[in-house]
Amino acid sequence: MTPTFKKIEDLGYDSFFESHRKKLKLDAFSVARVIVEYKGVYKVKNTNGEYLGKVTGKQMFEATAREDYPAVGDWVAITELNTEQGVIHAILPRRTVVKRKYNNKNEIQIIATNVDVAFIVESVGRDYNLNRFERYFAIAHEGGIQPVVILNKIDTISSEELAAKVNELKKRFVDIGVVVTSTATGVGLNELKKYITKGKTYCFLGSSGVGKSSLINALLGARIIKTEDIGLGTGRGKHATTHREMYFLESGGIVIDNPGMREVGMADSQAGVADLFEEITNISRACKYVDCEHIHEPGCAVLSAVKSGDLDEDRYKNYVNLKKEADYYEMTELEKRGKDKQFGKFIKKAKKELDKYM
Repeated sequence: MTPTFKKIEDLGYDSFFESHRKKLKLDAFSVARVIVEYKGVYKVKNTNGEYLGKVTGKQMFEATAREDYPAVGDWVAITELNTEQGVIHAILPRRTVVKRKYNNKNEIQIIATNVDVAFIVESVGRDYNLNRFERYFAIAHEGGIQPVVILNKIDTISSEELAAKVNELKKRFVDIGVVVTSTATGVGLNELKKYITKGKTYCFLGSSGVGKSSLINALLGARIIKTEDIGLGTGRGKHATTHREMYFLESGGIVIDNPGMREVGMADSQAGVADLFEEITNISRACKYVDCEHIHEPGCAVLSAVKSGDLDEDRYKNYVNLKKEADYYEMTELEKRGKDKQFGKFIKKAKKELDKYM
């Protein structure tokens, strides 16, 4: 059971959401925050309590994509039917959103919304990978969210190995905070707590088995979230967390636990990639061609920087891969919208033809 709150602001509500509630003429409804997402049912919370709610049939009819449904972190307008049930009438505009492409059908998965900081968690042993960090950073930047690195399970390596990894991280990611932690020894937990502010929302992202749930349990001061060890046979983490859920710390911070993600597909993250690789964007202004793709074109300033050693080659390669994914998503989305438009014209024409014979 999550704690009760006297002020809606303690759940992360502020003037941004209130102004949109008034603009959308939703004043007659209560507001609540989505704290758990089940299959077709959502647990929402406000100062009156917690409710299990479903969206209205009208919302289902008008929805055109998964993004039109509530997600953990959303603020929604509700009617409280009784002390346990409610109806969700509308989703208030999202200030920030973490999303990814999660299958070959180019579909978008909303991971969390209205998040202030994304803690990107990797364990020092099994899944430590700089390129994977950059993938998470790109989707965080695209969603308007500040990323912070958590390097977890540091008790499993030597101090020399840890120092080398931290130096590597800080060299490649100059402007991103790095926290080193171990729930086994308690190292770094106090530093992690310093990042967490009352009324702000934080989500934990990373692969299975990196220790996201254990970190949240440590912050909560209790073993509330079920955790499992890494499988000895495969070395892979088990999905102890099966759904997204929001938790409230005694300090007033709000944290979201997420199931592990083995793949972080790029969605419409063009701006996120450009922002994350700002130095490459700046270098590219000196390229001979405006539409230079920085792969093989003559007069490419980016390739020259890689050749001279001014630009890290691994960082450049990851930039190219992420940009390709974002470009591909954008292209297929345009094609999809084009097909939808054509289908709409077909339906409109068919209706007109049908009216002639009515």
